[in-house]
Amino acid sequence: MMHRRLFQLFWGLGLYGFSMALMLRANLGLDPWDVLHQGIAPRLGLSFGMTVNLVGAIVLLLWWPLRQRPGIGTVTNIIVIGMAVDLSLMLLPVPEGYMMRATWLAAGIVLNGIAGGAYIGAGLGPGPRDGLMTGFCRRSGWPVKWVRTGIEISVLAIGWLLGGTVGVGTILYAISIGWIVHHALPWFCIDAPERTVIA
Repeated sequence: MMHRRLFQLFWGLGLYGFSMALMLRANLGLDPWDVLHQGIAPRLGLSFGMTVNLVGAIVLLLWWPLRQRPGIGTVTNIIVIGMAVDLSLMLLPVPEGYMMRATWLAAGIVLNGIAGGAYIGAGLGPGPRDGLMTGFCRRSGWPVKWVRTGIEISVLAIGWLLGGTVGVGTILYAISIGWIVHHALPWFCIDAPERTVIA
């Protein structure tokens, strides 16, 4: 069982980083968290991926009032996603033409939601950002689709104020990711307690 958990965790995290790179290369607007990362990265002088990791570590501080406990999945999230997105950006070409860019954007959004459901469902601890989501879900009793959407919109506003780029992809991600994760999570849940998050 642990082998299955670890396998699902790592491929989910790797896919998440890859999906972020797809959206970055599409250049049609970043997802809300990446708008924040883009606004912060130039101020820190770090790569995009390393900024993702740093923000993830800082977000852990917000877990305290939610009584959310980190796990091995939380720690690996902070390490693996940033590395995966930097590596994917080095390997992925820049798509040419609006249709190809739109295809990469759509694929990035869908894969991002599936990847989120996979590594959360592994039951080894959600990532820092998703820990906020699952923590709020448990404390409030609200479903993932509403909590996730609320968090994404809030982060988007902060990122935009810091100078991050907002586009049509940002809007599509903000309004759809909660629904994708909500419906993907049941397929990947290994632990019964995780299923309460999607009720």
